[in-house]
Amino acid sequence: MLKFVGLSREMADKRPAAERRQDFLEIQANLAIPNAARQSSRCSQCGVPFCQTGCPLHNNIPDWLALAAEGRLEEAWQLSAQTNNFPEICGRICPQDRLCEGACVLEVSNHGGVTIGAVERFLTETAFAQGWVKPVQAEAELGKSVGIIGAGPAGLAAAEELRKLGWQVTVYDRHDRVGGLLVYGIPSFKLEKSVVARRESLLREAGVQFKLEFAVGRDATFAQLRAKHEAILIATGVYKGRALQVAGADLHGVVPALDFLTIANRHDLGDKLSLADTGLFAAAGRDVVVIGGGDTAMDCVRTAIRQGAKSVTCLYRRDRANMPGSAREVQYAEEEGVRFEWLAAPLGFDGGDCVTGVRARRMRLGTADASGRQAPVEVANSDFTLPADLVVNALGFEPEDLPTLFAEPALQVTRHGTIAAQHLRTSLPGVFAAGDIVRGASLVVWAIADGRQAAAHIHAYLQSKQAVTTSVAF
Repeated sequence: MLKFVGLSREMADKRPAAERRQDFLEIQANLAIPNAARQSSRCSQCGVPFCQTGCPLHNNIPDWLALAAEGRLEEAWQLSAQTNNFPEICGRICPQDRLCEGACVLEVSNHGGVTIGAVERFLTETAFAQGWVKPVQAEAELGKSVGIIGAGPAGLAAAEELRKLGWQVTVYDRHDRVGGLLVYGIPSFKLEKSVVARRESLLREAGVQFKLEFAVGRDATFAQLRAKHEAILIATGVYKGRALQVAGADLHGVVPALDFLTIANRHDLGDKLSLADTGLFAAAGRDVVVIGGGDTAMDCVRTAIRQGAKSVTCLYRRDRANMPGSAREVQYAEEEGVRFEWLAAPLGFDGGDCVTGVRARRMRLGTADASGRQAPVEVANSDFTLPADLVVNALGFEPEDLPTLFAEPALQVTRHGTIAAQHLRTSLPGVFAAGDIVRGASLVVWAIADGRQAAAHIHAYLQSKQAVTTSVAF
């Protein structure tokens, strides 16, 4: 270990931008065994591993890096899988530059952080290739059942943990595929869908039941699900796009980011789409403007490039240093031909029936707001117009009105519309919640962490309930 003095940081090989613009395949290859061992050996084995504390799952990163450096790959994979249900997914889509790698002591000391994400992906892909990855097995079947609403990362992580503990699990989802935003919200150039389908197969083999194209309130009431299961976990995520509060936001050609990405992913998956969908959401030959600066905005601009857009511009009201998305994703977007208009905010949209342009105004950064970030301030006499016949609103997501959708007014929510939960327990007995529907739009790795924590709370709840029943019967 501690080879960082003589070895520099190296990422996995990346396909040239001109090539990757032409398809939706992942842009990075898997690390080769010698490269993974070398990069792992750079770890300084800190007494206080900031990479581990910077990871929402608190993965035992220095330990599995040491094992990988020694060539003990199966042990390294087993250790990484102890704290992460989907390491091959996190290795691909986590913003490591903001989490583990950004917290790495070598990164902070300007030696270049260990390529933790690439090694994590390498270990799990090696494990799949070698047949080390098996469905979880319960030590004993405990008889009671749990219903999970939502087949995204939080719901799937909870499902696996609960099956491991011995509970029967049924996952309900309104979509026709398992994965939630992993399938419909994240483009294949970041996460090929076969990676998600592989995990789905393992969960099914483990005994998890899936009820797809199942909408609570349509196919069964929330009350009926509560009656059917001893506990319920709500892991629906947040799907409602934040509205653009400017003139012309209702023009044809101004579309929500998630709708744009869902249609693109469905097309990539080979689904039959209506002419209305392909006509409205296809970027081919159009001047595209994406409004927002997060990872969803980066997914949209890079998708538009691959669809053959005439031009793609990202409009963001702060500067590059203050954007919420991954700096790595911005770099990839620039390489692929995306233009960025930093410190610019939309004023409105031009057009008759269809959008033809985005009117915007230059901004500057003023005093810090409540979050500690500098608030954008308008610059006088700085208006300009961008040509656009497709505008994608990527300002973020808000929760749907679940108490109304579920016909359950006693389900308490916060002032932001997220579910109010204490230790992931909702206001309803036996009902828990996890992921974005509790914390707001966030990262996949946080959803996995919440799902694991929810499974532990549900397990404790069911055991206590079972103990009371046994005591009463005695």
